[in-house]
Amino acid sequence: MQNIEEIYEQHSNTVYKYLFCLTHNEDVSEDLTQETFAIAVKEINKFKGDCKISVWLCQIAKHLWYKKLKKDNKQKHISFEELENELLEDETTEEIVFKKAENLKLYKDIQKLDNISREIIYLRMFGNLNFIEIGEILGKSANWARVKFYRAKEKMKEENKNG
Repeated sequence: MQNIEEIYEQHSNTVYKYLFCLTHNEDVSEDLTQETFAIAVKEINKFKGDCKISVWLCQIAKHLWYKKLKKDNKQKHISFEELENELLEDETTEEIVFKKAENLKLYKDIQKLDNISREIIYLRMFGNLNFIEIGEILGKSANWARVKFYRAKEKMKEENKNG
């Protein structure tokens, strides 16, 4: 087994990219990456070796992200100033509403996919990861990731034609 510094050097970028595709926030991704490795140091003796260490680390990272989402949702309150600032940006209200509607439709379409396909779409489109990195994170080959991504896109296109 490698020491934790070697593990960090080899896998911190992968964990960060994975978290960034989930969070879309550099600061949160950096914080969660550090927290992931802090937990890995404490729990390294529980790593059984039945998957790649990068997969194990990304699982820790994903659980930390879900935990943060739950915590943030309980505490989230928007102030009047924040709402006013958002409305006073350069874009017109109509443009903002239109973009939000498009994004909402895309996210709804993605949510209709199975968990693996959804995760691949997020990693590829929002995390800007290549298929090799996606395959490594999910413990599969790059070709498998490429095929799953293509099939997920085709399923979304077909849903839009029928719906």
